Amino acid sequence: MRAPLLAVRGLAVTFDTPFGPVRGLDGADFEVAPGEILALVGESGSGKSVASLAVMGVLGPGGDGARAHVAGSAIWDGETDLLRTASRPGLAMVFQEPMTALNPVLRIGHTIGEAVARHDGVAGPAVAARVATLLAEMGLPDPARVARAYPHELSGGMRQRALIALAMACRPRLLIADEPTTALDTTVQARVLGLLTGLRRSHGLAMLLVTHDFGVVAEVADRVAVMYGGRVVESGPTSALLARPAHPYTRALLAAVPRLDLAQGAVMPAEEMPGTPPDPRHPPPGCRFHPRCALARPGLCDAGAPPPLRARGPDLAAACHLVAA
Repeated sequence: MRAPLLAVRGLAVTFDTPFGPVRGLDGADFEVAPGEILALVGESGSGKSVASLAVMGVLGPGGDGARAHVAGSAIWDGETDLLRTASRPGLAMVFQEPMTALNPVLRIGHTIGEAVARHDGVAGPAVAARVATLLAEMGLPDPARVARAYPHELSGGMRQRALIALAMACRPRLLIADEPTTALDTTVQARVLGLLTGLRRSHGLAMLLVTHDFGVVAEVADRVAVMYGGRVVESGPTSALLARPAHPYTRALLAAVPRLDLAQGAVMPAEEMPGTPPDPRHPPPGCRFHPRCALARPGLCDAGAPPPLRARGPDLAAACHLVAA
């Protein structure tokens, strides 16, 4: 097997807030191989975005002064622990919601040009030429006009492409994309996903894709890591995991997705998942999912530490006491 480009082990993030400590991550483990797309999947609050922000080293003080304490390790290319250095060469991130991620008072070309100048060490016309090349690579018509535009003058899909161009200006080996298709209509979503997979092929990129959409996962991801309560509870190759999910939470997530039953020619209704995600201030003992799990066994699932990820077959793992190896 190829050595991972990024290996995250025991990633834990605790926020100091006016309401007390909040556990955003509780020992997450995952890895991304060179050229691979790994999808982090889970409900809102499961820790997907916190994990990506921790890896990027951008968990600074919040607006209310909340401070993040990060523990664990994120080993880059087998050598550097990203959690213990300020440098992130080879990494870039596409943040959620391009309208807020892009500076509203700077033209698109100026924003991307700053990254080009920093990473390529060029100035003047060479910066403008590189910006135009990046925007054209994103499939944006009339790159010169887009470069002169402010974010509010572009459509949502164009802003998203400009944000991807900004990330690609950093010449990354690993691109972290946090909900890159949120708030886009179906047609634009498909174009953005096609762009990302095309960049992966043309540039040999690895990607960490944060999403809650299993349709996106099935279309582009090589492997999946399912997160719940700040931990990875199941992982494996996409096709195998979607065909045979083992963890009760993964099965509940998939059951909650409406699907078209081709045999009956009808839309099959989604099944509602009972309960709510765990309170990160006061997580339940044992398996974090046990209060919502119909299979939970008293004295086993609701006691002690959360179950660790255990192998359940080739490249598959699940964190559940009830899943056989």
